[in-house]
Amino acid sequence: MEPRVTPLPSASSPVLDFPQAWPSANPPGWFADPWNVEPWRWWDGHSWTANTHAGAAKKPRLPSWLSVPVAVSALLAIPIVLLLAFLAPFSLPLGLVPIFIVAPVLWWLDRVEPEPLASRIHAFLWGGFVAGTVSALVNTVVAITLSPTWAAVASAPTVEEAMKGLGVLWAVRRKEIDGVMDGIVYAGWVALGFAVVEDISYFATAQGEGLGVLAATFIVRALITPFAHPLFTAWIGLAIGTAVARNKPVALYGAGGWVVAAAFHAMWNGSLAIGASSDSAAIVLLLAAGMFLVVFLCAAVAVATLRRREQERFVALVPFLAQRYSLPHHEVSVFGNWRTMLAARKALTKAQRRMFDDVHTALARLAVLHSNPAELNPIDEERLHKQLQQARFGGG
Repeated sequence: MEPRVTPLPSASSPVLDFPQAWPSANPPGWFADPWNVEPWRWWDGHSWTANTHAGAAKKPRLPSWLSVPVAVSALLAIPIVLLLAFLAPFSLPLGLVPIFIVAPVLWWLDRVEPEPLASRIHAFLWGGFVAGTVSALVNTVVAITLSPTWAAVASAPTVEEAMKGLGVLWAVRRKEIDGVMDGIVYAGWVALGFAVVEDISYFATAQGEGLGVLAATFIVRALITPFAHPLFTAWIGLAIGTAVARNKPVALYGAGGWVVAAAFHAMWNGSLAIGASSDSAAIVLLLAAGMFLVVFLCAAVAVATLRRREQERFVALVPFLAQRYSLPHHEVSVFGNWRTMLAARKALTKAQRRMFDDVHTALARLAVLHSNPAELNPIDEERLHKQLQQARFGGG
């Protein structure tokens, strides 16, 4: 897609009139919002944050990796997790194993347009605490009042995917999602957090039934199907990311993604429930595992293709971005070749790598902005242009 050539807003515009380089030595505090979204925006001493305020200036009460829903649900979830870890010592370490399998894949997917670490942590905590707590309460009530089968086949897929989807919507609320891959990545982190907490509860129950049951449960949940929850919730992230990229109704698209995610989740849980109560349990479970494997492989190919296209789009747009935003030649030669960029990053110190990643992120978001089919928003462009300047001059 050819990039759109739209003049940058005038520096004298009353809406966007602010200094081109914000001094990084300024202490944290509230300052006039340079993008005029609200009267005040919080400067954390290093970069502008998403925290804005319309009234009296107040310091944000929570860091960006935390939110009120996460904090409240953590008060309920953490004591339960610690109790399970005390009663069943194997449950906690085994429950953390999927992180080492799924997280590297999510990091790889996020390499083209890296998301802030704090935002990824928040998504993970949302899945583990908010989605985990609400889903556990609802599923328990359904299991007691109706039956465990109803909880597994009807309640769990709908409630769990809805709560995980809200975690992706929270990232939209924070303006952290600007494309399809962002939606998939945040959905993956939310789902991973949920899977970890859920696995801890499953392993605790299995340990109480004997080490043989625990071993079998661990093999199935942690080693064979660690991508189950990310695969289900990815449909919600795909739908929401598409809505953001195309400037379509996020709630409507998200609801469509939720229907697909819940349907796949229900089919998976239903096959397991049928297998557990059938005389041909091995055959049913084998067919279910085969179905899951096919769907997983198709999704993996699709996501890898999407990631490759995003990478190619970014590299192709670097010369255009360099001309539009006056980047020096050495930066063009580095970011204009993917292998050169990765090699250059690997040779940097930790501090230099942070600045390098900030520049890369700002450029990648500008590339997404210019390649989206929706009409270019000059305020969004100036906001991202400002982030690029902060990154290049040591302020972000």
